[in-house]
Amino acid sequence: MKLAPFELEKISALTLEHYSQRAEDFRAGTRDHDVSQNIVALLRHIEAIPPFTILDFGCGPGRDLNALTALGHHAIGLEGVAEFATMARSDSDCEVWQQDFLKLELPDEYFDGVFANASLFHIPSQELPRVLLQLHATLKPRGVLFSSNPRGANEEGWNRGRYGAYHDLETWRRYMLAVNFVELDHYYRPTGLPREQQPWLASVWRKSSNG
Repeated sequence: MKLAPFELEKISALTLEHYSQRAEDFRAGTRDHDVSQNIVALLRHIEAIPPFTILDFGCGPGRDLNALTALGHHAIGLEGVAEFATMARSDSDCEVWQQDFLKLELPDEYFDGVFANASLFHIPSQELPRVLLQLHATLKPRGVLFSSNPRGANEEGWNRGRYGAYHDLETWRRYMLAVNFVELDHYYRPTGLPREQQPWLASVWRKSSNG
């Protein structure tokens, strides 16, 4: 069933409110998460001459902005939660754009890479093609998008106060290919565990030269 505009507004508002009410706890709980594998997966596929210009899509309190900056790159954050955006600016000294994921305003062909770590799963499936097209458009030719999302059996809805869509690999692949991304790599996290203990699906995509 197609979600009406007012339902999409509610999804955004309540999901942002969920994080807003827990901003400090979220920062403390995720500060030491090691996502260096994901950062390497993005950077190693970018063909431009460094330093790269990277959009951290859903940057949260700024942990990965700091990591990207420490590697010598120009990182810009995008975040919907006002408290996270403030934290990220303060903690990283990076530029951070506060934008609703469903109301993006992005420059054309600006970024060498998009780092979407644990963020795109919050986008309702019916809106995902539109948002992916916007991310495709903001990448430079042959730019790279990394995404990591909690995987599932393509179920979608509310989960502990947040809206999420939990895709399997084949479904996620269909969404990405449909908007002219080419798959470069995918893997499951955490590494070294049986698949049933790997809840995260990570994937890396290049903006097609045809797109």
